[in-house]
Amino acid sequence: MPALTPPTITTQAKTEKLFYIDNIRILLTILVILHHACVCYGAPGGWYYKEQTATVGALIPMTMFVSLNQSFFMGFFFLLSGFFTYSSYHRKGALRFFTDRLVRLGIPLIFYSFIFSPVLSYLVYYFAEGSPISLWQYLSGYNNWIEFGVLWFVAALLLFTLAYIFGRKLFIPFTKAPLPTPGTKGIFLFSIAIGVISFLIRIKLPVGWVLRPVGFQPGHFSQYIALFIIGLLASKNNWLHQLSFKTGQKMLRVALYALWFFPVFFIIRTKLNMPIAWYSGGFHWQALLYAVWEQCIGFAIITAILTYGKRYWNTSSYILNILSRKAFAVYILHPLPLIGLSLILRNWAVDPAIKLLVVAPLGVAGSFLLAWAVLLVPAVKRII
Repeated sequence: MPALTPPTITTQAKTEKLFYIDNIRILLTILVILHHACVCYGAPGGWYYKEQTATVGALIPMTMFVSLNQSFFMGFFFLLSGFFTYSSYHRKGALRFFTDRLVRLGIPLIFYSFIFSPVLSYLVYYFAEGSPISLWQYLSGYNNWIEFGVLWFVAALLLFTLAYIFGRKLFIPFTKAPLPTPGTKGIFLFSIAIGVISFLIRIKLPVGWVLRPVGFQPGHFSQYIALFIIGLLASKNNWLHQLSFKTGQKMLRVALYALWFFPVFFIIRTKLNMPIAWYSGGFHWQALLYAVWEQCIGFAIITAILTYGKRYWNTSSYILNILSRKAFAVYILHPLPLIGLSLILRNWAVDPAIKLLVVAPLGVAGSFLLAWAVLLVPAVKRII
């Protein structure tokens, strides 16, 4: 996210503005908020505070939404970060680039782990668990000081950035010749390959297994690493400018066809009476099917959004500029509005799915308002 500041192409089409990339970043940030709102009220995943809805008619679409999100939205962030990592490195040089990344990524990590996350945990402990002790009393027994929470992405991006800096001399000489822009077939086959790799990793480290304390889920990292590298190659070879709308249309059809696998997954589970965990990992053909499906639909959605965004959303406005500028701060701070709203509504005697309809839109609005207020502080504005 912090790597998405220069909205221009730096190769052939130097004058073309990448407004659609900033607009996509806004969309992805909103999806992150909605994703965590769904997890709060019953969708699978971990969150600070949860209320589980028992309404199957709500759980199914919530689960489908977070599953679809997981197939592409964080990988998309890594792709865009890799894209601007390449140009930023060449513009600033290794030392300045590393220093800049260390400040813009490292300081938010320290803030989140040592200040923000303990406060969030305290709010849940105080209000939801009914333990009226002071913050200082709570912190005296707090032992999760390295807790990146949602900033696991920032920690991973910092590691990827370091790997790129140290690996340039090893890999760059082999990629001097321009690489052709991938077409539909290439993207589809690559997504299948990443799906197979994901399956192999998930045999031992299934989805949901988290590397503590950094919060990494190795079951998803094959996609993240691949898309970060693709972002680097896309910047070097001008792929985003050359990626055709026709390719995006074809990949959109792939994504729409893949959506029909949701009922297939349900039917397989029902007919075989299998544990749902078999989709998450282990040496099961269901895990292979799900891993390949996840990557195919994820890569298809990313390609479609890029091409349709380039054609129809490559515009800017005063409001979009403001939202884009606040996106990284929103990503960091959005747990506070979400948790605050869910705690305020915790005693509302309605199904949690109804609460979701209130918390989700207010959480989006509150997150952007909070980011706007925080970025009024000059020192904060210089960092994020």
